[in-house]
Amino acid sequence: MLVVMKHNASEEDISGVVGTIKEMGYDARPIPGGPRTAVGLVGNDGRADAGRLQGLSGVLEVIPVTQAYKQVSREWREEDTLVTLPNGTVIGGRDLVMMAGPCAVEGERQIIEVAHVVREMGATILRGGAFKPRTSPYSFQGLGLDGLRFLARAREESGMVVVTEALDPDGVDLVAEYADIIQIGARNMQNYPLLRRAGRSGKPVLLKRGMAATIEEWLLAAEYLLAEGNHDVILCERGVRSFAKHTRNLLDLAAIPVVRSLSHLPIIVDPSHGTGLRSKVIPMGRAAVAAGADGLMIEVHLDPPHAMSDGAQSLYPEQFGELMDQIRVIAKAIGRDVTAPLEAVSPV
Repeated sequence: MLVVMKHNASEEDISGVVGTIKEMGYDARPIPGGPRTAVGLVGNDGRADAGRLQGLSGVLEVIPVTQAYKQVSREWREEDTLVTLPNGTVIGGRDLVMMAGPCAVEGERQIIEVAHVVREMGATILRGGAFKPRTSPYSFQGLGLDGLRFLARAREESGMVVVTEALDPDGVDLVAEYADIIQIGARNMQNYPLLRRAGRSGKPVLLKRGMAATIEEWLLAAEYLLAEGNHDVILCERGVRSFAKHTRNLLDLAAIPVVRSLSHLPIIVDPSHGTGLRSKVIPMGRAAVAAGADGLMIEVHLDPPHAMSDGAQSLYPEQFGELMDQIRVIAKAIGRDVTAPLEAVSPV
């Protein structure tokens, strides 16, 4: 961190900045210049509060030299993080990972049937919401504990691993009992008690980008998870708010190469929520793979018109199969592949 002084800052002003930096527990190094002096803060561990310096007498501006997020940054870890799941799926490696399933778990038979369908087409991770944070309190809110049990049953029968959302700190332990990956949804990206609890869960965490979050805010939210000792974190770009109305959200595909340059964490893309329209999911899924995403999260429903949540953005099974065929071609063109299909599970 570099504290740039005003051109008319006095020696007393400079001494005040140096003293404050030392009070904060860091070393301070004045750097005299022609028109003005700067003071370097040495030893920043990410906890230095720039606000304490910005308001001091004689200070022009405070410039961060390193990123506010530390453990998430490639400056901390240069090699890519690989998240290995119980069924052998690896997120962040050469192979692209496919997460697929309905927006919400609607029943035991429904989720088991979808699991078998998407597994046969190449998905290895089953998505489905047991707890649904909805904009309207009158919308379907999910089946709760029964939904978690149905997901666990679908995992037993299909061999897929399960990703589903936890809504609050108290719900993390319950979700961790049934799921293989705990999802933090867009609405909860900056729910810091939830992030801390998920960071202590012992399970991989999928962190969706908030609806109006900058990339820095998103990575700082991930830092909360790593700060609690959880290094199995997967980032998910799912679109941000914009003034346009032709899609549900603005899917920020530029975030993929930006995040890959800034962080070692794997990043996947959710074009279902990113567009909100079934007709846009396949082309944006293709584009995400071409841009370097480590995988996709796709909503698939056996009967989208009768889905209890987000039917308009859910693919029919045959459309999901079409997407899988197309991304295999794109993956090979950029030197990657899609995770190998799971072997069939023997009937119990």
